[in-house]
Amino acid sequence: MVSSLERTTAYADEQKQHLKKSLGRFDIVLIVMSAVLSIEVLAETAGFGAETFTWTLVLAIFFLVPYALVFAETGSTFVGEGGAYIWVRQAFGRPAGAIASILSWVTQPVWVGGSMAFLATGTWNQFISPLEAGSIGDWIFKIVFIWITVIAAILSLAKAKWLPTLGGVLKVIFIAFFLFTTIIYAAQHGVQPLHLSDFSPSLGGFLGLVPLLLFSYLGFEASNSASDEMKNPKKDIPVAIARSGFISALCYLLPVLAMLLVLPTETITGIGGLLDAVQTVFTVYGPAAEVMVVLAALMFVIILASQGAAWMIMSDRMQALTAADGAFFGGFFGKISRTLGTPVNVNLLSGTVATVFLIAAMQLSGDAGALFGVVLSISISTFLLSYLLIIPAAIKLRWKHPGIERPFRVPVGNVGLTILGGIAFLWILLGSWVAIFPGTLDRLFGQEYNFLDEWGVDQGPFTALTLGTLGALAALALIGYVRGHRVRVFRPTPTDPQDLLDDLDPALDSKLDTQKGM
Repeated sequence: MVSSLERTTAYADEQKQHLKKSLGRFDIVLIVMSAVLSIEVLAETAGFGAETFTWTLVLAIFFLVPYALVFAETGSTFVGEGGAYIWVRQAFGRPAGAIASILSWVTQPVWVGGSMAFLATGTWNQFISPLEAGSIGDWIFKIVFIWITVIAAILSLAKAKWLPTLGGVLKVIFIAFFLFTTIIYAAQHGVQPLHLSDFSPSLGGFLGLVPLLLFSYLGFEASNSASDEMKNPKKDIPVAIARSGFISALCYLLPVLAMLLVLPTETITGIGGLLDAVQTVFTVYGPAAEVMVVLAALMFVIILASQGAAWMIMSDRMQALTAADGAFFGGFFGKISRTLGTPVNVNLLSGTVATVFLIAAMQLSGDAGALFGVVLSISISTFLLSYLLIIPAAIKLRWKHPGIERPFRVPVGNVGLTILGGIAFLWILLGSWVAIFPGTLDRLFGQEYNFLDEWGVDQGPFTALTLGTLGALAALALIGYVRGHRVRVFRPTPTDPQDLLDDLDPALDSKLDTQKGM
């Protein structure tokens, strides 16, 4: 039985009235593709050599499949603006929901302000127009990049969805054309020598790749954060997860293989490896190659901006609902614009956090590639940690509410779903440890691990920035929850038709009515 204390607040119900239903199935699939298909990590993973393909396939089967099944059911059954926050709140209460939400939300501004801004700038500098590191132009480019993603999230979804939708389409076009050109290049020039033994998995490759691959495969359920803005979420969410998950797996496996075929492994770097491969294979176009590389680089920058915008759109909605529900400071950050139907205050907060993190990351010593890797690792750690709450919540909701109609139901019993979720949870647990404390498991199993060689920065600053970020988040979550008390004390009436929990437990209303009459 769901406690009345877990019911949504009156303020949250009031703010949700300003949302506008504007997302159809096509929009959902492309926005999810735009957000989750992380082509910026393709080169980072391919740098581990041919075993990258092996581990990408292994995780697609043994992580992506069980994870997608669990959240296709959860996402289509427990529908409501806020997505994962709602699920964790229903399973474990508001404090747990607040922690899961802030870990998932902050990943996006940290990632946009660090990894994405650095990668976009590096791409522009290398392939389009030189930008000296640390120059005024470098700073302006990064800041403009951040705030383009924020502005896209601020605009009404009906008008702004074109950017992430365009990004989803461009990703598929970009990868498809790259693969097509790679085939032509291979026919004309041959490929890098790869042997079957090169694909053999190793412990070092496993520990290095798991966080990156998990980060690449996570987030297909994030569209639930905007489920009150979908036209038919119960039917569209499972289809969107299935289609985008399958396409994404192919879009990781095939480009990684293509890069390995045209570039020596030691030349593949996270900041420019994919575009280096593009530049190599585009030589088949002769005199037009130079212009085509510039156009490909420009397309890549647009893809990065659209990806950042897609995540801002979804994660900011979750955090706004968290605030409106009294779990993150309250009224100010929970406000939804009447005109735009978007959480403008949280959008501005995300932009501010991204800018602050950009400034912090720019203080680290190391080249652009090293900084990209460090900030990407911090983004991975916060994102993975949120799933240590989200996955158990999805499992608990199956056990806690067995009688609810499920538009999509994984064809296993409660124990079977628990096993599927448990498999995904163990992967996340491993990835979280490796992301926060890289090298510890390598050394535990007798592997050599030189931190400076692996990361391009000293271990001290890396650990300080990672743990400092997590500590600041813990403090922010605690303060935000305490400050949200005034919002939490105001509940809607038990018969409020917009209360999500009326759908979760039909017996709740009668129980509350009885208590009210006592």
